[in-house]
Amino acid sequence: MKGKKKTYAQVAFLLALIVGTVLIVKQQRDMPYQKDEGFIFGTVYHVTYQYNKDLNNEILAELNKVDGEFSMFNKKSTVAAFNNGKKVEASDMFMNVLTLSQDVSKNTNGAFDITVAPLVNAWGFGFKHQKMPDQQQVDSLRKLVGMQNINVEKLSGKTYLSKKLKNMMLDFSAVAKGFGSDAVATVMRRHDIKNYMVEIGGEVVTSGLSEKRLPWKIGVTQPTDDSLNTNQQLQTVLNITDKAMATSGNYRNFYYKNGKKYAHEIDPKTGRPVQHSLLSSTVLANRCAEADAYATAFMVLGVEKSEAVLKRHPELMAYFIYVGKDGKNKVWYSSALQKKIEK
Repeated sequence: MKGKKKTYAQVAFLLALIVGTVLIVKQQRDMPYQKDEGFIFGTVYHVTYQYNKDLNNEILAELNKVDGEFSMFNKKSTVAAFNNGKKVEASDMFMNVLTLSQDVSKNTNGAFDITVAPLVNAWGFGFKHQKMPDQQQVDSLRKLVGMQNINVEKLSGKTYLSKKLKNMMLDFSAVAKGFGSDAVATVMRRHDIKNYMVEIGGEVVTSGLSEKRLPWKIGVTQPTDDSLNTNQQLQTVLNITDKAMATSGNYRNFYYKNGKKYAHEIDPKTGRPVQHSLLSSTVLANRCAEADAYATAFMVLGVEKSEAVLKRHPELMAYFIYVGKDGKNKVWYSSALQKKIEK
């Protein structure tokens, strides 16, 4: 009899556990999706997440931390202090992004370089605008490019950074938005949120499912000369979940001079705007900062050299739009991306 009572108690406990789990799952499924947006890094952010309260203040606080480290327009930021010639104490966040930038630069044979700022400015795409440089100026500015020109000191358990060359500068614009998206995703995970989508200026991190209980669908914009960012026609839609995605292109930040188009992607090796067929580079990775950096590097490398990098890094997926020999837009994408393309 005692054995039966014990068995009944075990069954009752298991039933209660199952019912409790079902109720928790249902409660989680019935939670509303919050939608927050705001302005950061000179662009707009959108965050959608399933939670029982609004977290926009916490999201904005996290983004302001990132802005306080990497914004070239924030006079009080760490990078602004560095660019003004000060020795700066580098936080864990700053070193995280610096180390990632060094890794991507190494993996792309220098195509990605956060010290290219003087050349970006010289060609009229930075925060300082001046006349188009001649070859002598370009050659002079190229000497400032290279992360070996960052002096790193370890003192009393802290890391300090300073310039080795007076006029060198750091520019994190090709990785900061992606890192910002990662930072917001960290806020989501801190609250154990499973379903969310973070987007900052086109750099995206997703997890779980959308309100429609489907994988998140993220569009890739069709590249047409659109400096005012009014064209929203899509080239394709990708089914993305538990991944980060970033896109770089030369079809929005550009200008024409003497009938020639100059796009904002600067090749650190030549010191000049890139001139090849690649129009748009979309990269999927586990971290948005990584996707952001590689998307920029691939715009510098072009299709063929980028394919070679992707073969060495199967953890990355890419979707390229380029101009074919017939003058028409063509598409190349990683084979692993095939199943993510919306039919």
